[in-house]
Amino acid sequence: MKRLYLLGVAAAIVMFAVAPFWIMGAPDIDVPNATPDVLLSYKIFFYHVPSAMVMFVSAFVCGIASAMHLFRKKPGADRLAAAAGELVVVFGLIVLVTGPLWARKAWGVWWQWDARLTSTLLMWMIFLAYLLVRRFGGPGADRLSAAMAVFGMANVPFVYVSVNIWRTIHPTTQVVPSLSPGMRGPFWFCVLAFVLLFSLLLAMRARLERLRADVEHLYLLADEE
Repeated sequence: MKRLYLLGVAAAIVMFAVAPFWIMGAPDIDVPNATPDVLLSYKIFFYHVPSAMVMFVSAFVCGIASAMHLFRKKPGADRLAAAAGELVVVFGLIVLVTGPLWARKAWGVWWQWDARLTSTLLMWMIFLAYLLVRRFGGPGADRLSAAMAVFGMANVPFVYVSVNIWRTIHPTTQVVPSLSPGMRGPFWFCVLAFVLLFSLLLAMRARLERLRADVEHLYLLADEE
């Protein structure tokens, strides 16, 4: 298992090292009168969208695991939820940083309070609150935070379809299916790299949670003696 994990880490390092070279070779977007800096800034898309996709996956893992802990009282599910919840915040932060970097060149502003951006920020704040409640909520915090994670997961479909329901300057969900052939390769390569990174981090963080629980159990046994 350790050898497989190390191979995964090596593969992720190689993929993220290769990705920028493949991205730079991707064709420019067809935007009339676009300046060179705008054409260059769109390359952030290859990191922004995959990180958003992984953020959604993390939210589903956290929400489903939290529901299993909430209704079936499975400690392993709670540990998995804690690991996934942290990754929602991590990858969500990448989304909230890369988005404004791209928006500054494409829209002329760092931030717009449109449906997609606002709902993404709110979802990220829900999972940030989930982690805070887990850490500082006191007795019963595990159940309260689990309910918050389920609520946060329920927001994912809303965040995804928001650009198709309301008029917004953010591109719709049809962007990825309509990518040109020259963009599809680099894009799905980056998606695979982010999925691999997510899987490695989730496995490592869940293992750390299990070890922490084992140490706490040993402390309890020592106190009873």
